[in-house]
Amino acid sequence: MTSSFIMTEFIAYCGLDCEQCEARRATINNDDRLREKVARHWSELNHVEITPEMINCTGCRIAGAKTPFCESMCPIRLCAKGRNYATCGSCAEMDGCKKLAMVTSNNAEALNRLKQK
Repeated sequence: MTSSFIMTEFIAYCGLDCEQCEARRATINNDDRLREKVARHWSELNHVEITPEMINCTGCRIAGAKTPFCESMCPIRLCAKGRNYATCGSCAEMDGCKKLAMVTSNNAEALNRLKQK
């Protein structure tokens, strides 16, 4: 991570980079094969059935389609939106947040993005 990093609308509330997300790529490119791959992978990771039709997302903070989880179930997104934060990097409770730790505990890049607000 360089010091020239600039926060963009593609950075999710949790600090993940939506431009790197295969669900977003599948949506933007209308790529059904990639949707199938992502649905299969996410189903295995989350131990729930995720169908290719659910793989439509333009980005966490960008207007447009969202996966069902991101739209209405992601506790990080719901909290940050509810508090009117651009990202969790604006929250004074970020360092001790158990919700955010679901992502940042195993993704140092996401945490670094949030700390660079």
